[in-house]
Amino acid sequence: MKKACVIGYPIAHSRSPIIHNYWLKTYGIEGLYEKREVRPEDLADFLTNLVDHGYVGCNVTIPHKEQALRLIPILDGVVRKTGSLNTVYLENGTLKATSTDGEGFYQNLMATIPGFDLTEKTAIILGAGGSARAIIERLLRAGLAQIKIVNRTPSKAEELAALFGPKVSLLTGDRFGIESKSAALLVNTTSQGMKGQPPLEVELSALPEGAVVADLVYVPLKTEFLKNAEARGLRTVGGLGMLLHQATVGFEKWFGKRPLVTNELYRLVAKDVDPDFT
Repeated sequence: MKKACVIGYPIAHSRSPIIHNYWLKTYGIEGLYEKREVRPEDLADFLTNLVDHGYVGCNVTIPHKEQALRLIPILDGVVRKTGSLNTVYLENGTLKATSTDGEGFYQNLMATIPGFDLTEKTAIILGAGGSARAIIERLLRAGLAQIKIVNRTPSKAEELAALFGPKVSLLTGDRFGIESKSAALLVNTTSQGMKGQPPLEVELSALPEGAVVADLVYVPLKTEFLKNAEARGLRTVGGLGMLLHQATVGFEKWFGKRPLVTNELYRLVAKDVDPDFT
């Protein structure tokens, strides 16, 4: 029986087992996906001896992502470009890693807003962390003309601009209202608005009528940021779908089947996030 897991410290909050074990059951695959709490000092042993621990692969979450980069022998192009990984897998006996956040975001965006054309458009990204890096990399491959980054620490945004080239630039807060007039997509990659975190306060009035507003936060399922966007008549994309879509890549690498993200799965995980979800 093949086994995979998600590792972090702590790890109790992870909903990944709900997703992967649902797929294993749905497709009749003999396998198991579980949580493994791995202390930082034990990470090197765990990853380098993954098979001995009984696993064909794992998801990597905080605080292990940075250290894991130095432990995996082969990193794919997305990881090398973004400096961020979340999925480890064995291929022909060799440990490899990828990042599925960007692809998960993109597939969720396309599933939620069918036909949404990003070609030669402008996007504004709030935040400059690992998720922002992954999303920027994927959006550039989708043909965006410009990506502008708003971040509390401007130097972090400037680092991403230097990494990704002339299509990516820093957007200072005082220019947000002006620049958002031409934005087709606005994405929150920060933790603001998450349960227990300060609210995300962004002025949405200048966004054009056809703009899409996306939030990576999924606790709560619909943030005040998204509610404000909907009140303005804008199309919105929630964070839970990204969690589901990014998981498909790892599942295929570990268990050999590319799973589908269904309404039934969404409802299952949404009920775990919010028992009152209907």
